[in-house]
Amino acid sequence: MKKLPQISEAELEVMKIVWAQAPVSTNEITDRLTQTTDWSPKTVQTLIKRLVTKGALTYEKQSRMFVYTPLVSEEEYIDRESSSFLNRFYNGNITAMLSSYIENDRLSAEEIGELRALLSQSTRKDKS
Repeated sequence: MKKLPQISEAELEVMKIVWAQAPVSTNEITDRLTQTTDWSPKTVQTLIKRLVTKGALTYEKQSRMFVYTPLVSEEEYIDRESSSFLNRFYNGNITAMLSSYIENDRLSAEEIGELRALLSQSTRKDKS
């Protein structure tokens, strides 16, 4: 497994846009984030530069514009963060985590149904 860079909460907002729209220009990222945050264009550019330095993004220059693509997939990032959370708070025990969520009413009946369906599908795959 490759080593993934640490991504701050603010940098994650940039990554969400890049994951959804790549390849995406600096202007497109900036336009989206200045609409949804109180960040200045300079702040957005700084976050983009940090992500390039960390190895989370790469870019190519197309005429006078920089276009970014991710070097870290959303799936890799979510997997790492989920594992980190699970290990940190539940000693890697997913059953303990789900029990906590269910007992404290953090999961709706619909979400519990979705989990049942996923577990049922997984069980069928294992029998195949």
